[in-house]
Amino acid sequence: MKWGKTGILLVIVSLILVLSLAVFSSGKEVNSPSNFIEETQIHVYSDKVIFDIDDPIWARFTDTNSMDPFIDEDSHAIQMSPKDPSVIQVGDVISYKTDNGTIIHRVTKISEDKEGIYFVVKGDNNLFRDTTKVRFEDVHGVVVAVIY
Repeated sequence: MKWGKTGILLVIVSLILVLSLAVFSSGKEVNSPSNFIEETQIHVYSDKVIFDIDDPIWARFTDTNSMDPFIDEDSHAIQMSPKDPSVIQVGDVISYKTDNGTIIHRVTKISEDKEGIYFVVKGDNNLFRDTTKVRFEDVHGVVVAVIY
């Protein structure tokens, strides 16, 4: 079978179109963080912004690239300390303590075993989930605002 230049060009253009659609429009719903701050708790003035929340925690980040592009080393965040495990949902970004320091990753699954509830977390830019079962007592905070 003879394709000719026009036929080959059409095949190449079709392949590029199909690949572009696959890459740029997955259409898959991704869990977003929960709404921890109500609109009535956010006060914007000409010289300041106030978040009316209890026990805020300020966070800064190191250059690990695990949460790119959501947060990076020059970003800052405000966290809240969760009162119980039920307020943490899939999609929330939490910080948790390890022997090597504090890690901030997104909750991808919530499960339970004989020791109780645990969170499965993963950096947005990581290929694999964290190997640790994050227990509520290890959770330091839930990210409620990112400042770029």
